Amino acid sequence: MTLAAADDAFAADLAAQLPADTLRATEPRYLEEPRGRWTGTSRHLALPRTAEEVATILRACNAAQVGVIPYGGGTGLVGGQIAPQGMPEPLILSLERMNAIRGVFTEENVLIAEAGVILADVQTAAADVDRLFPLSLASEGSARIGGLLGTNAGGVNVLRYGNTRDLVLGLEAVLPDGQIWHGLKRLRKDNTGYDLRHLLIGAEGTLGVITAAALKLSPIPAGRGTALMVVESPTAALKLLSMARSQMGEGVSAFELMSRMGLDFLAEKVPEVRQPFAERPEWMVLIDVGLARGLDPSEALETLFGEALEAGLVSDGLIAQSEAQADDFWQVRERTPEANRMIGAVSSHDISVPLSAIPDFIAKGYEVIGALGDFRINCFGHMGDGNLHYNIFSAPGRNRADHDNQRDEIKRTLHDLCHEMGGSVSAEHGIGRLKVGDLERYGDPAKLSAMRAIKAALDPSGIMNPGAVLRTV
Repeated sequence: MTLAAADDAFAADLAAQLPADTLRATEPRYLEEPRGRWTGTSRHLALPRTAEEVATILRACNAAQVGVIPYGGGTGLVGGQIAPQGMPEPLILSLERMNAIRGVFTEENVLIAEAGVILADVQTAAADVDRLFPLSLASEGSARIGGLLGTNAGGVNVLRYGNTRDLVLGLEAVLPDGQIWHGLKRLRKDNTGYDLRHLLIGAEGTLGVITAAALKLSPIPAGRGTALMVVESPTAALKLLSMARSQMGEGVSAFELMSRMGLDFLAEKVPEVRQPFAERPEWMVLIDVGLARGLDPSEALETLFGEALEAGLVSDGLIAQSEAQADDFWQVRERTPEANRMIGAVSSHDISVPLSAIPDFIAKGYEVIGALGDFRINCFGHMGDGNLHYNIFSAPGRNRADHDNQRDEIKRTLHDLCHEMGGSVSAEHGIGRLKVGDLERYGDPAKLSAMRAIKAALDPSGIMNPGAVLRTV
């Protein structure tokens, strides 16, 4: 079905149904995305304050067959928040005014937040009642809960706490026809039919608009420990992970793999980040643990290092002696993407493979990319859950523009390898518009058929985030 543009006449009709300041002209920041790959198109922006106002907006858009782009914090990296040139101008729907924390139920370990609440504010609200909301990622100071739910964001603590969908008990959402689903339950068990919660989480705004969520909180671990350990290889890192989990079980919160190339980029572009070792290692891991009262995380990490050293898995290590030092260690990991952006990647990849396949994938990746030319590779990421960020850069003295004609071949080559090894070409960033073709190439035919049927059933006019996840036909 052909969509109509959100033109001035449509906007005037819609504005008459809403409070006076709900609609306004779109600002440039809503038409940009962090990597600068697309520039959006839209004249009109809706800023509702309630689920009822969202329902009014979607009913009007559905009736007029006007596309809607749900907008969170704008931090997505696959173009899901941007309507590119060439399609009828959509209405951008930002939930930023829906930014209330509706309730905290300490005894239940539950917090109810509206979709526009910034992740860092949820973390703070949890900490205020001596609880932890464990979702943590580099953009937590600007990413909003609605967008994080829409993309099923991952982050550094997936190893222990799971992805975003694992942290949600219930949702309030508005469906494309304007119906409000009042699913904001705080139940741990609810077996009443299809689970719409998990259908909407990760759908990237293509099936409706999430307006609020009941989020799971966790106890704050009594003791936290952080260490950097130099490993001989990704194979040694994998064995170290197994050893750490055998010793500390679910106390291992994060296990991040980093390479020398990332350290070199930091030294060049972000020199204020303190390098942890005098000689930059080829590979190292960042380990974060949180243990119960009565257990000393520093002692646990010392024991781990001693046994790993004896087994030949590690050659050097540092255990944080203070929160400030732990934060310094994490700066190395969290600012690596910043250094990558400043260098300028030819092709960036958010992939996952089975844990046991990680060393082979890394080795074969170097081989297949090396066969395409002279490139630098910064491979790093959440080794504990199999998610690697595999970024490819031009050789020194050249820039990414020199390889524009190779970008598609590079992506195809690496994604083919990932698929062959039983992996996913989108581990935590979603499909958006960037990876629609990848989903078609690598997705299971039965799954794709079911996805299209669900989209047609819930959004027959195709107004919700048109062109994201599934190709517009």
